[in-house]
Amino acid sequence: MEKIHDMIIIGGGPAGYTAALYACRAGLDVLLLERMSPGGQMTLTGTIDNYPGFSDGVDGFSLAMKMQEGAEKFGAKTEYADVLSAKLDGDVKILETTSGEYLAKTVVISTGANPRELGIDGEEEYTGKGVHYCAHCDGRFYKDKTVVVAGGGNTAVDDALYLSNIAEKVYLVHRRDQLRAEKIYVDALMKAQNVEFCWNSTVSAIEADDRVNAVKIADTKTSEIREIKCDAIFVSIGRKPATEFLKGIVGLDDGGYIIAGEDTKTNVPGVFAAGDVRTKALRQIVTAVADGAAAVQSANEYLASKA
Repeated sequence: MEKIHDMIIIGGGPAGYTAALYACRAGLDVLLLERMSPGGQMTLTGTIDNYPGFSDGVDGFSLAMKMQEGAEKFGAKTEYADVLSAKLDGDVKILETTSGEYLAKTVVISTGANPRELGIDGEEEYTGKGVHYCAHCDGRFYKDKTVVVAGGGNTAVDDALYLSNIAEKVYLVHRRDQLRAEKIYVDALMKAQNVEFCWNSTVSAIEADDRVNAVKIADTKTSEIREIKCDAIFVSIGRKPATEFLKGIVGLDDGGYIIAGEDTKTNVPGVFAAGDVRTKALRQIVTAVADGAAAVQSANEYLASKA
């Protein structure tokens, strides 16, 4: 008979390994499925200095390894496999993966969300070398320097406002003639003296030697090209939650995020969503970790109701 785990966790980022740690300490049999390597998006950050307990900062890869080690110390098992499909509506949840079929009484989905990319030359090559996707993570490296923010929604405006308190100059490049962000964010940004708006424009190219030194922007109406000298570009055009395999299985919002509150409960009994993959206001390592702990509490309550 195929083994039925108490819990399977999909995704080995901070939410996933926190859930694994808490579940193992609660005496549950836990399997974590990770498609590539532990850590998720935080492994792309050279220095993390907004995670409590590391006064000198910590690199994302090292923090990921520590989280994995902490969970496995208490009995969590990691299997490297990609989940292809899922049947989650029964008391026993079935996951089809590249390594075969796995069964569980509860499932925690912590697959995360990836930044949307501009899709232009040099973007991938210079990621971490002047191309960034998280102002709150990497903005501090550009104190008194010049940066560009691409985007016009809440995230872009929040990033530009945050960077305006660090950088000497901030250019906000938006393809329309007005921002899509909420008024409260826009009003605050408009008051910043060191922010310049580049309306009806898109970033068309990234210039670099060993690091980014300029971007080219194209006017969406006239096609005129303009070069902006800068030290970095922050791409803030949204994120793509890793939920393709869940369409029609759990409730998703219009952006593809799993609909779940602070208790991490989805619309499917015994299925929980933790970290960047769920609907939430703030996506940071600390909030992902909190979700992982909350998911286990909710899962324990669910398992107790089935006993």
